Amino acid sequence: MVDSVVIVSGGMDSVTLLHYLVKQEQRRPAVITFIYGQKHQKEVALAQAQAKLAGCAPHLVLDLALLRPLFAHSALVDVATAVPLMQDVQGDPQPATYVPNRNMIFLALAAAYAETNGVGDIYYGAQRHDMYGYWDTTPQFLAALNAVYGLNRQTAVHIHAPFVQHSKADILRLGFELGVDYAQTWSCYEGQELACGRCPTCAERLQAFAEVGVADPIAYVSRDA
Repeated sequence: MVDSVVIVSGGMDSVTLLHYLVKQEQRRPAVITFIYGQKHQKEVALAQAQAKLAGCAPHLVLDLALLRPLFAHSALVDVATAVPLMQDVQGDPQPATYVPNRNMIFLALAAAYAETNGVGDIYYGAQRHDMYGYWDTTPQFLAALNAVYGLNRQTAVHIHAPFVQHSKADILRLGFELGVDYAQTWSCYEGQELACGRCPTCAERLQAFAEVGVADPIAYVSRDA
């Protein structure tokens, strides 16, 4: 029986969270993955594979194509907007890779599913390195959202972000302890066959693997970010 909900994109943070919940916390989560017009839809198939590996059902893949105009100017969605390099976003309080209200929307939909199914706990993979440019990954956002859901008079729903104070390297170390197969994850924002190795999320991923001292198992166009 499902006892929680976890949002899994197919990236290393949310995939690690999925396996952490199942293997370490002994939770039985329903998995939700969103298609919102992102260039890197390769991650969706990997989210499906990881949910299957974790033995989680149901796994809902929700197509939010109708909402794509709301995200039209994000570099993650707009094919005419180039994905910036890591050096381009450092110090930027809201980089071009920001998707307006994405986590708010995703968590609201997850909360609706949770409430409908009598589930009280929702998890998402916010982590410390996201805070520089994404307000919806911060502890303040998490606290405020839980205050809002605390207004529900009938069904208590609580949002959790267990990795919100953890670095990507911390998450990677935990994932290795849990036996996560990172060859079956995807981080790159570019919608290509190989990871670019230069966008912000590729750079952060490669740095995390370097800190842990393990080679990243996925293929890159370049590892010089």
